[in-house]
Amino acid sequence: MTLVERLAAAGPAARVGLGLAAVGRPAYINVGHQADLPARRSVDALRERAHQLLDDGYARGVRYVDVARSYGLAEQFLADWLRRRGGVDDVVVGSKWGYTYTAGWRVDADVHEVKDHSVATFDRQLAETRALLGTHIDIYQVHSVTPHSPALTDPVLHRRLARLAGQGVTVGLSTSGPEQGAAIRAALDITVDGAPLFRSMQVTWNLLEPSAGPALAEARQAGCAVIVKEALANGRLAGREPVSPTPLGTLARELATTPDALALAAVLHQPWVHVVLSGAATTAQLAANLQAATLTLRPDHLAALLHLAEPAHEYWQHRSRLAWT
Repeated sequence: MTLVERLAAAGPAARVGLGLAAVGRPAYINVGHQADLPARRSVDALRERAHQLLDDGYARGVRYVDVARSYGLAEQFLADWLRRRGGVDDVVVGSKWGYTYTAGWRVDADVHEVKDHSVATFDRQLAETRALLGTHIDIYQVHSVTPHSPALTDPVLHRRLARLAGQGVTVGLSTSGPEQGAAIRAALDITVDGAPLFRSMQVTWNLLEPSAGPALAEARQAGCAVIVKEALANGRLAGREPVSPTPLGTLARELATTPDALALAAVLHQPWVHVVLSGAATTAQLAANLQAATLTLRPDHLAALLHLAEPAHEYWQHRSRLAWT
């Protein structure tokens, strides 16, 4: 079965994946993140939190887990959980390479991660991921590709990635920045020996930043798995700020749900999406997020919500100013 077929067979909740970016390291850029984690953000405390989320998510039907080399110890936490649980062969694992975690488990680090899309980094990080996750790598993605990334132009790297795809791993990429559409379309054009190279796209799309939608429709049409990240705009759409963006808060109250579930449901109603990621840092947040899988929105609901959209450059400028906490 393909990735999409495996998730579709697992039920509605399987369309909501669990990302471990917010609990794999002590600092992240989500609004309100400092209140979500234990007061003492030790390795053991965050491992326990990650395992709680994985246990709860699995029990509720979550079957896709997203990690990355730069998410602190997220791959290690997931590997520990997979060994402890055993018999969870229905879990689909996606990881990413291209950023190196540099914060040394400090919240106040000057630099938390460094990007490098070179062949040397790919070779090193793939070996690191395999050492932890072994055969539990279903998708391996280039992390945070922009139109100017060497990952889109380096033929040696493309050969390395194609070799990995030949071993049964889906090769993909994640994107960031106001030109996500251009990066997606450039990736769709890349072939190795006549075969498309990138078969999954993990892209930021949310009610504030929907600009990649047309390119994602093209990716879906081309047969790619489409995974949406940052669906809550790093917490801006989670209802945690003093005033929820209108009409998000108003419609959430009308539908007797929460702003976060509504924002995630709006993603799931896009015809090109396969999986939307929850970045929950608590089991309560995860439970609220998962309500999205059963929410039904009318076309007028979606039209009203899309009025929240900001110009892409403004959105990404705002995101760049968010603090690591």
